[in-house]
Amino acid sequence: MKNKNDSFFADPVDARQEARFLALEAICRLLIWMAEGASLEERGVRATVALYCIRPDLIGDASLEEIGHTGGRSKQAVHQLADSFRETTGFAP
Repeated sequence: MKNKNDSFFADPVDARQEARFLALEAICRLLIWMAEGASLEERGVRATVALYCIRPDLIGDASLEEIGHTGGRSKQAVHQLADSFRETTGFAP
């Protein structure tokens, strides 16, 4: 038998607190994914791929091929990173 005070809906949800929690979760996933790069250079490529997926305008609308060329990676390797980012974060274009 449940006590009425134990109800899931007993306390009102603070929308700001919930929004902060969700934003923190998203930022943590992003930072963890970027930090998985083995080197500082790899982390930079990962950060650029994340920007490509989220806000391509911030990197001059560079293509994945351009990102790969600049970072010394093949087009396929950069596409795999973009797929990994989307899978890890749940971000869909």
